[in-house]
Amino acid sequence: MGDILISEKSGMAAASQGLSMSSSSHDNGRENFRERLLDIDYNLGDLEVEQLKFLCQDLISRKNLEKCSSASDIFEHLLAGKLLSEEDPFLLAELLYIIKQNSLLKYLHYTKEQVENLLPTKRKVSLFRNLLYEMSENIDSDILKSMIFLQKESMPKMQMTSLSFLGHLEKQAQIGEDDVKVLEDLCAKVAPSLGRKIEKYKKEKAFQVVTSRVDKETESLPQGKEEVFSCSDVQQFLGALPFCNSVISKFREGFSGVLPSLKSPVYKMDRKCRGQCVIINNHSFTVTSLSERRGTQKDAECLTHVFKWLGFNVNIYNDVTKENLEEVLIKFQSHPDHADGDCFVFCVLTHGKFGAVYSSDGVLIPIREIMSHFTALQCPGLADKPKLFFIQACQGEEIQLSVSIEADAINPEPTHPPLQNSVPNEADFLLGLATVPGYVSFRHTTEGSWYIQSLYNHLKDLVPRHEDILSILTAVNDDVSRRGGTRKQMPQPAFTLRKILIFPVPQEEL
Repeated sequence: MGDILISEKSGMAAASQGLSMSSSSHDNGRENFRERLLDIDYNLGDLEVEQLKFLCQDLISRKNLEKCSSASDIFEHLLAGKLLSEEDPFLLAELLYIIKQNSLLKYLHYTKEQVENLLPTKRKVSLFRNLLYEMSENIDSDILKSMIFLQKESMPKMQMTSLSFLGHLEKQAQIGEDDVKVLEDLCAKVAPSLGRKIEKYKKEKAFQVVTSRVDKETESLPQGKEEVFSCSDVQQFLGALPFCNSVISKFREGFSGVLPSLKSPVYKMDRKCRGQCVIINNHSFTVTSLSERRGTQKDAECLTHVFKWLGFNVNIYNDVTKENLEEVLIKFQSHPDHADGDCFVFCVLTHGKFGAVYSSDGVLIPIREIMSHFTALQCPGLADKPKLFFIQACQGEEIQLSVSIEADAINPEPTHPPLQNSVPNEADFLLGLATVPGYVSFRHTTEGSWYIQSLYNHLKDLVPRHEDILSILTAVNDDVSRRGGTRKQMPQPAFTLRKILIFPVPQEEL
């Protein structure tokens, strides 16, 4: 925390071979679609054709791909395999997006942003194929030369591109969807920064496997029936999740016995606005036992910026008394705009002790009491929608720390109730706390708290990479836990989310 603590084609012959536009064999609509495919073909050069051939290796037989000399040849195979149609051209939109030919999406009536938003649920190109392509884009000539040198004994004597090199490793069965160790070893030796892409792939693949398992179990239910997510299930689930890392571990194991049904693996995020975000920011308190929370304004500003960027309507309230807080809760419990939103976020920046937070007039309010206003019964507008609560709470008791660092949560009591007691016994809630029970959390007096600043930075960095909220919170855990030298802090989430939550990528950078 600072000092404180595209190429051109020479002709059209190849393009026109595969995509004939005979009116005797197609109606006007189909003809028009093929015309648009031909327009796309005209704008793709030899390099792009090779990229498309690589990306389609799981969709078109290798024998057929070897015969393709133009994009139109590839399109013909996709049409024949019913992978591409006028009614559903998303696969081609996905391919164009991957190879960064976003200007051609207009021929398919898509925008870059629409493709990004649909990718989590409509993806056709495998995660493994995406990984290899992304890595090829980041392997420059020097890295490629080093990798070929290390693999010399298995490499053919021919000029290779990064794409053909990775393709050769796959063809020789040195790498595969479930085995990327050779690739990891190569990166570790000559390009460590590429290792992060492999880690991201492994994490995304783990989630994909779990989602598939849960969907299969849902299909096996009798028609009209749905698995019941009982209170005991919630307690059992949350009791097994003391840290977000444990959450990911349980997902990877296929925690289907406790998770509820997932009719769709991803929460819907395509309404008029993302939703309402409320920020309670308490800086000053009317009771002398609670000190001013210097640095909280920085947290409030960062939360405002990041949630506005994500598409939320942000509502900030400063120095909120118990009576004011009740008014805010009642207002948003019945807010009419919930019907047009995808999600709800509620942030509290204040003093507190485990399981509760202080109002500006010194009243201790249980977190569960705040969250209970937004259950399906109390707030029908948010039923089946994710409700996220982030708490940066402190107790206000001073401890000796390095200059400009303050304690933001202390709980000296030897025993305390389990964290899940703060989460309502129903689905679609997430509670993110700055620290585990009984330990301090830290706030920089000018730069803000470790937890909120890390949450801000990781939302900003990882949402554009299509990371889900639990993965983001895991990264926050890792970041915060590495700060402070001998003074340590570990944030803790608890949740009853039924689906994966992925925020759409904003059109503008933050």
